[in-house]
Amino acid sequence: MMNIQLILFNIILATSATNCMHKNNSENNTPNMSSTVQQQKIEQIRLTERTRGFSRDIVFTPSSKESNINEEITNTKISTAEWLAVSRLAQNIDLPKISELKSPTTGRYSDQAMISSMIITAGGKEYTSSEFDSGRPPKELEALYKAINGSVTTKNP
Repeated sequence: MMNIQLILFNIILATSATNCMHKNNSENNTPNMSSTVQQQKIEQIRLTERTRGFSRDIVFTPSSKESNINEEITNTKISTAEWLAVSRLAQNIDLPKISELKSPTTGRYSDQAMISSMIITAGGKEYTSSEFDSGRPPKELEALYKAINGSVTTKNP
């Protein structure tokens, strides 16, 4: 009788220890999954700005920068260092939450500013930001916006 109780106790103890180890391993993997998402390869970064009668798209890829201003397209080769700098800024953004970022201003509602947004392609998936006023991105996008757009803010034509 004592042997059966001892065996049952060992089984319960072993099962509990296994469950605790499994739970700890899965908890430890959660931060790794989010850092893996952040480290996805950035494939393309697009800034779009529009208002009635004016549109501008700037598209960065690993080898080029394409500017399209009112259907006038200009292609420029970029250096690896320039791409790495811009793509690192994009990697610092929580891409799955980019559409939830709040714009600090609302001038685009009344044509006081162009409607802007960013589309970042990473790991074969597009992440589109919420809309914001040209020159006034959400703080989480500010560094990337300045890198893409340059330090000069865009004004309505």
